[in-house]
This record gives sequence, C-alpha cells and structure tokens, in this order.
Amino acid sequence: MQKPFVPVTEARAPSHLFYLSNLRRPLIDRAEGIYMWTQDGRRFIDGSSGPMVANIGHSNRNVLDAMKRQMDRATFAYRLHFENEPAEELARKLAGKLPEGMDRIFFVSGGSEATESCIKLARQWAVATGQPKRWKVITRFPSYHGGTLGSLSITGDDALAETFTPMMRVMPTVPAPTAWRDRDNLSMEQRGVRYADMLEEKIQAEGPDSVLAFIMEPIGGAATSALVAPDSYYSRIREICDRYGILLIHDEVMSGAGRSGKFLGGDHWNCKPDIVALSKGLGSGYAPLGALAAPMRLVEPLLASGGFQHGHTYAGNPLACAAGLAVLGEMDRLDLIANAAAMGDVLMDGLKGLAKRFPFIADVRGKGLLTGAEMVADPDTLRPIDQGKKATQRLLDLAYERGLIIYGRRVKGGVDGDNFMVAPPMIVTAEQVGEIISIIGDSLEVLAGELDLPVEG
Repeated sequence: MQKPFVPVTEARAPSHLFYLSNLRRPLIDRAEGIYMWTQDGRRFIDGSSGPMVANIGHSNRNVLDAMKRQMDRATFAYRLHFENEPAEELARKLAGKLPEGMDRIFFVSGGSEATESCIKLARQWAVATGQPKRWKVITRFPSYHGGTLGSLSITGDDALAETFTPMMRVMPTVPAPTAWRDRDNLSMEQRGVRYADMLEEKIQAEGPDSVLAFIMEPIGGAATSALVAPDSYYSRIREICDRYGILLIHDEVMSGAGRSGKFLGGDHWNCKPDIVALSKGLGSGYAPLGALAAPMRLVEPLLASGGFQHGHTYAGNPLACAAGLAVLGEMDRLDLIANAAAMGDVLMDGLKGLAKRFPFIADVRGKGLLTGAEMVADPDTLRPIDQGKKATQRLLDLAYERGLIIYGRRVKGGVDGDNFMVAPPMIVTAEQVGEIISIIGDSLEVLAGELDLPVEG
C-alpha cells in the first residue's frame, strides 16, 4: 500500500494520477508469464502477482483470444436491459467450484465492490426476514476489506480509516487470531478456540439481536500478511455464528480463485460461509471483475420483497465475464490449483530456510502461493522494528533493484509491524521459486547490514 498521494509538479507526472516523487516507477512495456519488462529493457519477476491478482500469469493467449472474440460481439450490455452469455456461463462454472448451494452469483468490478455487496445483501436479507434490528457487522482487527466507505467501515486499519472515520459508521472489531505471538501455556488449538470465543463475547457485548454478520479472511491478506489461524478457530467461528443466527461472510478476494491450493481459502478447513466475496484472481488482471456468491435461501427473501437494492454500471459486464470464464478455463486446463499447492510447499520451504538464516524473520505463514513473513527487531521479545527505519519499504526497494517485485505492509493496524508477502502467479515453476528465494535472501542480507538485524553465521 502506497503512502497518501500528494500532487507533484514533475514534468512527466501524468495528469490522471498523483505521485510522491520517491515512488516514481519505470514505464511498463510488456508482460508475459511471471515476468514484466519496462520500456528501458529491465526485466522483473512478478513475485506478488501485482497485489495478488495475476493468478494465471500475464498475457495468456487463450484468455486474450476469448476477450477478442467477445469484443467483436459486444463489450457492454446493461444488466437491466439484457442478459449476456458470458455472465450466465461464468456464474454456472463458478458455482460449480464453490461449496454446495452457493449458486446465486452477483458480478461486480473489484474487491471493494464485492465486500460491500456482501454486507448490503446481508442487511437486506435481515430486513426482508423481519430482523431489522440486525445491522452490525463484526470484523477483525487488523483486517482489510476494501477502500470504499462501506467496505472501509468493516476494515480494521487505523492508518487507512482515520481520515474518513467521521464520514462512516465504524463497525465493532475482535482481535485477529495472531496466535503465534501469544506467550502463554495454551496449545495452538486452545488459542484458536480462545480467539474464536472473542467473537461470542463481542456478540454478547453488542447485543445479539443487533449483530448481522461476521466478516473474515480465511487466510489473511495484506493487513495480516497471509495470517492462518489455528485449525480449531474455523469450526468454532461457524458454530458461534450458527448459535446466534449471524451470517458468516468470507472475504476471499485475495485467498480465493485457487491461489491457496484450494479454490477457496476456507476449503482447507471445510468451513462453509453464508456469503463469499471474490475478485482479484477471478479476473486475474485481464479485466476488472469480482463476485458475490450466496445460497438461494438468502437471495429468495430479497426477490420476494422487491429485489436486490444495489448495483453497479459494469455489474455482469460481458467482456469482463468473458475474461473470467477464460481464466477459469485456463486454471482447469493447466491444473493450476494443484500447481499452487505443490509450488506453495516449495516456496514455504524456501522462506523457512530464510527464517533460519535471518532470525529477525519471526514467523512464516500462509497456504499455497499466498505466503507472508513477519520481521521483528528482537526475535525473543517480538519487539517490532522501529517505524522510522521503514524496514518493509526498504526490503521491497532492495528486491525491486534486483528485479523482483514482492508486497508488504505494516500488520498492526497499518501503523506498526513489518512484513513481506510472496505470491507469484500460479504458473510458477520450482526453478523460478528458487530464483525468487535467492533474490529475497540477497535483499535480506543487505537489509540486515543496514539496520543491524541479527544474521546466523
């Protein structure tokens, strides 16, 4: 996540963007597979798939051809005037990959639209079923669910939300399950239950009749750097939501569409949500695309009461849906979910090797090709690196100088804690993973020397 944008007067600064002068980057020329080239001839490994978007890699010919065929037919058809075949077929194919019964699909253009659509669906369902007092959506802190005011209200991130708090109704939070940091006598499974039980405590404190839903990322995104809870957490959360009649919303914008080695991150625990938000890898960077998925039992009351009071101009856009349909086709043709699982094991082994070499890497986590590592000043006390040293940004810059793009953000509400994420496209090979690990190792070596961080001899 970049710092807040400010205007710049540089001669080549484009008028359609605001830049900080130290964030200027070279102009992109082309991209193919896991690689990207600039106009001055430099090659970069896209080690984060952008912001975890380019799941199937860049410039896939079959996807581009499918988009061209659709462009020759129709690029836009408003959903209130026409249905379109790509949207219908994509909905059918997507529903076939989701948990049983999750077959009502509403397409949008991105992750923020998807999560906001989820909470609006939940609220309208409550009103339509005679539960108008339910409006609170409990979320985790830290977390990230989008940048619109609606999705930001369910985002646990002080750095992003503070400026806009007067303009929105901020929702209640419970701690994210950062069990690896805890210093107690509990097992990881006991910690998982304890973190889940914090949701029940919050529900009771807020008043059960006022709570509508709980939203979570089954595998954390940028706000928690691929955080994975203890296994016991997921089933307990489902039990608590059922006990209080609360909808469980899974934000799979980053963890979904195969990246974790399963189609949904929640599939690793057989944790079935009531509503799912998808985006990023669903369109894989070829077109702006996202989706809400829900069962008919939630949608039917809305239809009976007049329909979904929600929509976007590009919802169900035929060109975007044609791209998404082709992306899913390539996932199946190339068996990319299986490759994400296999290469995820290779990547995790490499990151754990780096953690042994660089003890300031206090935790390595994730599933499949959605991985993260957290850096601290003191591995014994977990004291964070001083903010002024800007360790994450420096590491990202060092890797970038060496031709590798990785991702990073502060993980304690956006204001403290340093991490980096590694999430290459799902087409990555073991040899390419090895090159990624090598460049990260070289970059960490330099970072350790600059910041006087511990290194094994």
